[in-house]
Amino acid sequence: MEKSGGRRLTRRNLIYHLEVFDEESGELVGRLVDITTEGVKLVASSPVGPDRHFRLRMKLPEDHFPRSHWCFEAVSLWTTRDINPEFHTTGFRLVKLDEADQELVSGLIELFSFND
Repeated sequence: MEKSGGRRLTRRNLIYHLEVFDEESGELVGRLVDITTEGVKLVASSPVGPDRHFRLRMKLPEDHFPRSHWCFEAVSLWTTRDINPEFHTTGFRLVKLDEADQELVSGLIELFSFND
């Protein structure tokens, strides 16, 4: 996922913002606001520095997926101040997605994105 210029996939803005936690510390990293099969964008009260590797965990909406949580790896690419100056947005590249994870991401996009 690239911040500008060379974006290959259309960004899908989510209607419902899902919380994403650091699997190791249990701390909230941010709320999911965009998703593609290559990356995600989170909004949070604190900035996340670039080039940090995370093991993340997101609780999935009940009744829509066969599992209750999605654990995935991601690397932070960039952080910038959000439109609301009290928050920061961070772009992450998803790593090591298997076919089941790709299907889950596609399901999230279909279920919660705006029709654009």
